[in-house]
Amino acid sequence: MAKNNAGLVKDMIDNTTNFEDDLELLDDTSLDSANFLNDNLKTHLKIKSTLVGNLVAMAKNTSKVVLQTTHDMSVDEFGLIHSGFLFGSAEYAAVAAVNEPNVVVIGCRSKFFAPAKVGDLITFEAKGRFEDARKREIKVIGMINEIKVFEGLFQAVLLEKHILQTKIDELQASFNPKDLA
Repeated sequence: MAKNNAGLVKDMIDNTTNFEDDLELLDDTSLDSANFLNDNLKTHLKIKSTLVGNLVAMAKNTSKVVLQTTHDMSVDEFGLIHSGFLFGSAEYAAVAAVNEPNVVVIGCRSKFFAPAKVGDLITFEAKGRFEDARKREIKVIGMINEIKVFEGLFQAVLLEKHILQTKIDELQASFNPKDLA
C-alpha cells in the first residue's frame, strides 16, 4: 500500500505544471493591479513577497495571493517545499482579506492535502466572515492548478493598537523611575 501511495504522490508531482507553464497566464495588467493592491493594503506592509507570495487580488473580505516556490524553500534533493511557506502564504491571504492595520491571527485549523515542489505556482484564495465584529474568521484554500494542497480556517482579531505597541504601553505604564534609585 505504501508503494502505491508513493507512486500516486510521484504521479501528482510529475503532472503539476511548472512556473514557466503558468507564466503566460499572467500579463502586464495583473502586475499593474498588484502594485495598486499593495498601495491599498493596510497590514503586513513590510512582508517579503519572495517568502509568502504576491497579493494579486483584493476586495472586501477577499484576497488572492500567488506563491512561486523556489529552491530556497525546499527541504531535500527532490525539491519538496517546506509546508511552513504554504502556511505563511495562506496567513498572508487571510490578513489581506481582513485588511485592517492591527489584525492579528490568533488561531488556525489547517490541512495539507498534497505536497508542493520547487517551481510550483500556488494560488491562495481567502474569504472572510463576520466583517462587523472584532473577531474574524477567514477560510483560505491553496491550489496548484486543479489540485487542492491547503485548506485553513483562520481566526483573527482586530486590536485598537499594534500588538507590540500594546505591550510597550503596558510596560511604560508600570515603570516607576524611583525603583531604579
